[in-house]
Amino acid sequence: MSAQDILKKLPSGGFLKISTESSAPLTREKRAALIRKGNELYNKGELVLAQRIFVTTKYSDGLIRIGDKLLKGGKPLEALRLYWLAPAPDRTAAVVEQIAQVMKHWLAEGKTELHEQ
Repeated sequence: MSAQDILKKLPSGGFLKISTESSAPLTREKRAALIRKGNELYNKGELVLAQRIFVTTKYSDGLIRIGDKLLKGGKPLEALRLYWLAPAPDRTAAVVEQIAQVMKHWLAEGKTELHEQ
C-alpha cells in the first residue's frame, strides 16, 4: 500500500473529536455523586458508561484510568482523546510519540514500495 493510499483512507475530519465546550455547570454535590457512580461503574468493568460520566464531570483521574485501559486494549487514539481531555501531558506526549513512530514506519514502507517499482 502506498503512502497516497494510506492518506486516502484517513477520515476527512481527522482522527479525533475533541471538544472543550463547557456544559451546564454541576453543583459540587452532583459532581461528587456522579464521580462516585462513575468509579462504581469503572470497578464493575462498565467502562463506556464510566467514561461518559468522567467526561461530563471532567474527572481527570477517571479519564486517565480509562485512557490507560484503552491504551492497553490497543486503542491509542481513544486513549489519546481522554488523556487530552484530562489533561495528562506526559501520557499525551507518550501516545503521540508512539503514533509518530507508526507513521514513520508507514512512510518508510511507502518509500520502499516506490523504489521497488
